[in-house]
Amino acid sequence: MKTLFLIIIAIHGLIHLMGFVKAFNLAELSQLTQSISKTSGIIWLLTSFLFLCSLGLYVFQKQEWLMVATAAVVLSQIVIIQSWTDAKFGTITNAIILFPIIISFMNILPSSYKNIYKTEVQIRLSDIHDTSVVSKVDIRNIPEPVKKYLHYVGAVGKPKVHNFRAVINGRMRFEKESKWMDIDAQQYNFTNNPTRLFFIESKMFGIPFDGLHLYIDGNATMQIKVASIFKMVDAKGNEMNQGETVTLFNDMCLLAPATLIDKNIQWESIDSLTVKAKFTNKSNVITALLYFNEKGELINFISNDRYQSVDGRTYNNYKWSTPIKGYKDFDGRKIPTSGEAIWHTPDGSFSYANFYIKEIEYNCKKYK
Repeated sequence: MKTLFLIIIAIHGLIHLMGFVKAFNLAELSQLTQSISKTSGIIWLLTSFLFLCSLGLYVFQKQEWLMVATAAVVLSQIVIIQSWTDAKFGTITNAIILFPIIISFMNILPSSYKNIYKTEVQIRLSDIHDTSVVSKVDIRNIPEPVKKYLHYVGAVGKPKVHNFRAVINGRMRFEKESKWMDIDAQQYNFTNNPTRLFFIESKMFGIPFDGLHLYIDGNATMQIKVASIFKMVDAKGNEMNQGETVTLFNDMCLLAPATLIDKNIQWESIDSLTVKAKFTNKSNVITALLYFNEKGELINFISNDRYQSVDGRTYNNYKWSTPIKGYKDFDGRKIPTSGEAIWHTPDGSFSYANFYIKEIEYNCKKYK
């Protein structure tokens, strides 16, 4: 879709050269039957230059492309109106180009999900004064499988985790029969006052949409907009609060194992490879089963305290699991790099998300 957009801008920009050529009699153009003044011809040339300039700025991801492209569309429509009989169909192309421009403008407004996400992250980032490390004393009262896991991932002897940033890609679908959608996501988690900030971008039928999950002070919201304009989902309430508490604890187990020394976790040994955890945050209390292998890797996380919701209004309580694999070293800490999220419904289990960790950074001080 992005390539098609660039091709449309390039062709539309080059077509505007015809008005300049016609105005200065540089060649015979049977497509343009109306006369064009030299002044208008200069505007046609300028419009062509602006379209091609906006193309280059877009390719190099410069935000200035928006202003340049907007100016190009305005000038283009002016010269099209002046030569309406010959050029009226260019209005359709301008409308096609204008749609992504509007979406991009919406994305840079303070009210955009991306900027709300950035603001929420920035107000929580600060210098970390606690440089203490996870010690053997910190893990002495937790079950052996979890101890082994913390040693395996390299958490023991490393600085305690106060926050982390993860960059994720993968795919998602809303229901079992839905088509998969590629997704790109970024999240920041903060541990002192448990917080999860998650921003996601994807496309549905070629139309972009973005989503914002916020879990702050034990309260969760999930909002999704299509084309950065039309709100499709606005979910909140007790079910969301409890479900996102499960997600937060899942993040702790998978992406920040060093946080499993948290005093708000109560542990219960089931067997040599399985433990039960009870995690409390504010008024939310959830439980989960953690499954390990002989190497010490966490291989699955299962909870009965999460809710499935497609529209953000109706909720169904199903068992939820996240089998994981592919442990990789990130600056001395191992984490699983791939996993999936599965709903276990009465009609059978189905995977609704596959995630791949591209980057992870701990104890961040600046927004990226």
